[in-house]
Amino acid sequence: MEYGLIGEKLGHSFSKTVHNKLADYEYELLEIKPQDLEEFIRIKNFKAINVTIPYKELVIPYLDEIDDVAKKIGAVNTVVNRNGKLYGFNTDFFGLSGLIEYNGITLSSKKVLILGSGGTSKTAYAVAESLNAREICVVSRKGGNGFITYEEAYKNHKDAEIIINTTPCGMYPNNQSMAIDINCFNKLNAVIDVIYNPIKTALVIEAEKRGITAIGGLYMLISQAVFAAEKFLSSQIEKEKTENIFKEILKEKQNIVLIGMPSCGKSTIGKMLSEKSGKTFVDTDEEIVKLSKMAIPEIFEKYGENHFRDLESEVIKEVSKKQETIIATGGGAILRQENIDLLKQNSILFFIDRPLEFLESTADRPLSSNREMLEKRYNERYEKYVSAADKIIKVSNDLEENLSLIKEGFFE
Repeated sequence: MEYGLIGEKLGHSFSKTVHNKLADYEYELLEIKPQDLEEFIRIKNFKAINVTIPYKELVIPYLDEIDDVAKKIGAVNTVVNRNGKLYGFNTDFFGLSGLIEYNGITLSSKKVLILGSGGTSKTAYAVAESLNAREICVVSRKGGNGFITYEEAYKNHKDAEIIINTTPCGMYPNNQSMAIDINCFNKLNAVIDVIYNPIKTALVIEAEKRGITAIGGLYMLISQAVFAAEKFLSSQIEKEKTENIFKEILKEKQNIVLIGMPSCGKSTIGKMLSEKSGKTFVDTDEEIVKLSKMAIPEIFEKYGENHFRDLESEVIKEVSKKQETIIATGGGAILRQENIDLLKQNSILFFIDRPLEFLESTADRPLSSNREMLEKRYNERYEKYVSAADKIIKVSNDLEENLSLIKEGFFE
């Protein structure tokens, strides 16, 4: 391997995608077991590597020199081999600083809680310090060594204004987990999560629901990769490239979710979008049929609506983890807030708003099998669709026009 990323588990990593867009070198992902780290570093069979969890601190003893930023932080995420000597850097510092600056978040004179005590936590501390935070508290499960426990955070630091999550809580595939309950912090005005897969963690979604500025770590990943590539190649990369690659990768990875009434055209539009965009198409109703090995009317007849909704939530829990996907949902998917929250992690939700007079009742749809039931569902759900949607598409009978409206809303 000439260039690449080492870590213990890399199934979630976007780094190869990012570096392939940054420069003309082959970038590989290499999972290494802890007992094999020393041998890998000592052999030095690479030109330059990035380092991630859990090796950002463990690689330091094997390096010949580390720069002042990495030395101060006590963590290295970039190692460059120059004629057999290994040099360590911390580009995460510049990545996190860039993320905060890009989103217009101010840490100056603010009280900051940093969740986690690993290498990235040390980086976050150094960044918060450099941005003149008024008070910085590091929260860990056990506390001690200058850290506070989560219990102490809830009890004594409810006035925290900024929370930075550096723990793996909420990272794919455990998308639903959160390191902390932000509802206990009444002065909170920003949440920063360094996790980038999912694009928005459960923590970010929860903050957004409260109207709090909340950002995930994708821009940080791009920004630190730019600085790392500069170290790899000993040359500068133009600043605009960071934002351009960020936007490009965001739209590559992000899903389009279609919500709306039965017969509004979600599946038809979704399949056409899939063909034109190259994103995979998934229909949650079809996934429910596969999971249960039963047709939907049969599920309703044998087990009732609540059982169907449980199956639907189970399917959405898994489907929502996907990326680069077009997802057509069932008409009632938005009835449970947990479904909406999960879908928003990697997706933009489009409400396919077809007027009631153009919707059709059919026998294979248990809750809208006749006109009266269809109209009742429409009146019950319309505001729920509007509330859940990121974008509303007033559809016409012109499919190409509908597709154009969705693509325009997606890339806006």
